Amino acid sequence: MYLLYFDPSIGAMIVQAIVAAVAGVVLFSKNLMFKIKSFLGLIKNDENDVFDDIDIENRDLENKNSSDS
Repeated sequence: MYLLYFDPSIGAMIVQAIVAAVAGVVLFSKNLMFKIKSFLGLIKNDENDVFDDIDIENRDLENKNSSDS
């Protein structure tokens, strides 16, 4: 009978493959669940945009453009 020899690099490759497979399954299932929930209408779409909190006045933009010239 032949005994298999696993050196440290083979063990590291096996661990890396397991971690990559778990990460792939988690990310795939998260994306799939988001698509299913959005199809069924279970996800609320917020009308607020991320950039709504930023208040930039037109005069601020005009001052910046005039100072650049």
